[in-house]
Amino acid sequence: SGMNTPEVAAMKAKKQILAINGSYRAGGITDQAVDSLIEDLEGLDVEVEHIRLRDYPIRFCMNCRECMQQPGDAPGTCVHKDGMTHLIEKIEAADGYILAAPTNFSSVTALFKRFSERLAPYGYWPWGKHAPVFRRAKMPQKPALIISSCAAPGLMGRLSYGTNKNLKVAAKTMGARVVGSIVTGLIAQKPERELPKRTRRRARKLAPRLAA
Repeated sequence: SGMNTPEVAAMKAKKQILAINGSYRAGGITDQAVDSLIEDLEGLDVEVEHIRLRDYPIRFCMNCRECMQQPGDAPGTCVHKDGMTHLIEKIEAADGYILAAPTNFSSVTALFKRFSERLAPYGYWPWGKHAPVFRRAKMPQKPALIISSCAAPGLMGRLSYGTNKNLKVAAKTMGARVVGSIVTGLIAQKPERELPKRTRRRARKLAPRLAA
């Protein structure tokens, strides 16, 4: 009976946000931007788990489509048994998402691409059909914020690279709706760069959209 205290109820009611970070560099601009947003969210009494894909055991998708043959709304089961199995459980349990990747070769990093290809279980695509159906398409969509960076000025990067598009496709596949984006440009001027104040302000402004 002592378990149903107001404190326990408040803990259960806390929003759970999952941050999935596809940066290669520890402490780089992407890490700093994600950490800045997490700090703002924790200030709004939101709990955040930060997954750094560089430290996470995910194998490459084999395009066997086994997971896509299984009917139903739940994600299909992958033939690989690795970190992605647990990550999909975390995606399912979260109330919202932060998806982050710097721009490499005009798009997301290979780390983030590997993760997004393993989101195949969210598609239902029986053999003989021309295209997959998103299992989450008819369900209420969870909010997501996307974070990216690039060597070009921010606006140019946003318009000319595929990074944000790739992050948005991953969000849509997971059943999320992108409610804002944070893009930091001109990041390749020197080896170490501190997160610009402008990016910090943008994170502070957007955090309530995930906390709401």
